[in-house]
Amino acid sequence: MKKTFKKLAALSICAVLTTAVFAQQQQVTGESKLTPKFGIKGGVNLSNLYVDNVKDENVKVGANVGFYAKLPIAKGISIQPEILYSQKGAQINYNNIFGSGKYRYNFDYIEVPITAVINVAKNFNILAGGYTGFLASAKVKDVDANGNINGVTELNKDNFESFDYGLVGGLGFDIENTNIGIRYSYG
Repeated sequence: MKKTFKKLAALSICAVLTTAVFAQQQQVTGESKLTPKFGIKGGVNLSNLYVDNVKDENVKVGANVGFYAKLPIAKGISIQPEILYSQKGAQINYNNIFGSGKYRYNFDYIEVPITAVINVAKNFNILAGGYTGFLASAKVKDVDANGNINGVTELNKDNFESFDYGLVGGLGFDIENTNIGIRYSYG
C-alpha cells in the first residue's frame, strides 16, 4: 500500500507521567542549589496524520518512553534535553463492499526534544522548545469491525520524511520525585 503524504504533523498531546531517578537531591522552587536531575519518563501520545484525499482522520493512541536531564541554568530556569522512543500515527476508518474496519498507521520515532523549563510557582512549571525525530519504522495494521487483525504491512520508509521536527509547549506539576504534565507538539 503506497500513499503519498503531503504533511506528517505529529500532534502529540502527551499526558506525561515522569518518574525521576535521582542520584542527588531534587531542586524545587525556593532552593538555592542548582542541582541537575536525571530521570526516566513515560507517557501517552495522541497523534494524527494528515494525508491527501482522506477525510476520516482519527486520533491514534501510542506510548512514549525515554530519559531526560534537567540542567539548571539559573534559579527557577532549566534546560531539559530528552531522548525518547515515541509511537505516533493515525487511525482511519473504512466501510466498503468488502467490509468495515480501520487502518492503524503506526510510526515509531526516536525523538530528541530540548525545552526550557521555567518554574512559575512552587512545584508548577511551563516548558517550551523544539524537537527533532528520526523515523525508525512505519507499518499499517488492518483491523476489522470485530477487532480481528487482517494483516500488518511494513511500509516503505522512503515514502515518508525520515526526519520530523517541530515545536513543543506544556505545563508540569512536581510532586516529590514525580512530574505530571501535559504537552503539545506540532511538527
